[in-house]
Amino acid sequence: MSQGTEERVRWTIADIELLPDNGNRYEIIDGDLFVTRAPNWKHQRSCTKISSALDQWSELTGLGETVQTPGIIFTDADNVIPDVVWVSKERLPMLLDEAGHLTDAPELVIEVLSEGVENQRRDREVKLKLYASRGVQEYWILDWRLQQVEVYRRDKALLKLVETLFAADELTSPMLPDFVCPVSRLFV
Repeated sequence: MSQGTEERVRWTIADIELLPDNGNRYEIIDGDLFVTRAPNWKHQRSCTKISSALDQWSELTGLGETVQTPGIIFTDADNVIPDVVWVSKERLPMLLDEAGHLTDAPELVIEVLSEGVENQRRDREVKLKLYASRGVQEYWILDWRLQQVEVYRRDKALLKLVETLFAADELTSPMLPDFVCPVSRLFV
């Protein structure tokens, strides 16, 4: 008597390079493929707003750089495209490979929730675990429908939810001295 075993397909970055360039976003986490369609206008608007606020602060302080939708290639089986990242000037040269790709964790990763239960589960669970395991210091999840920001901060080896901010609150971070952004500004 034999028992059937189902082999798991493990995707790699080489597989993604063979997929069509059709406007979808392809990410691999622990060898699993995640496909997301192009986000809607309000999603992209929130990305632009938080990126702009961080970029203005970074220009004033000279402490780091902000980029929208960078690819992060942790390994062949773990590569993602977060909505926004912030990286300090000190760490940036260490995180880039010769081709100019991020290959390690930026200090701050931001995801704006897309519609759909699977997309939200990916950002709140799967990516949260990946970012924690790779050393991200802070992880912000923006929800433009609820107009709120969930702030996760590193506590030992985990990213833990430390606060949920609403439209009347201000977003700050101990990692970003004097950075202050009204949450309402992110959802207009």
